[in-house]
Amino acid sequence: MTDSSYVADRIALTDVMLRYAKGVDQRDMALYASVFADDVEVVGFGEVAFHGRDRWVAYVTEALKAYGPTQHMLGPQLATVDGDTAHCRTDVQALHYLKAEPNKTLTLWATYNTDMRRTAGEWKIVRHHLESRGTRIQVD
Repeated sequence: MTDSSYVADRIALTDVMLRYAKGVDQRDMALYASVFADDVEVVGFGEVAFHGRDRWVAYVTEALKAYGPTQHMLGPQLATVDGDTAHCRTDVQALHYLKAEPNKTLTLWATYNTDMRRTAGEWKIVRHHLESRGTRIQVD
């Protein structure tokens, strides 16, 4: 791997997570879905694992109905690239404004542990694990 291909991969991996956050926060579910492989596995978002992009995106679409605006702020990404696979660790702080109680805000602190695979020249998430650090509901 050349230095330039390593830098290009790192930028591309970061961009995947930025599109993830933009898609969910702007409710652009087509953009959100585009970051996942068809066979993605998602864990840590509740008791069950999700298998498959369509199932995961349907779950997120439904879950977002409980919230007004959200904002997923991503910290610097630590990534290990090995050919066409990569593991990324990305810290996140996510604000969720509750629709039913507009004076309440749910804040999540977490780490995304994300495995990606390059397919047809494009990085896709193949396994996504939310490692929650904690949550807090704040009343305005």
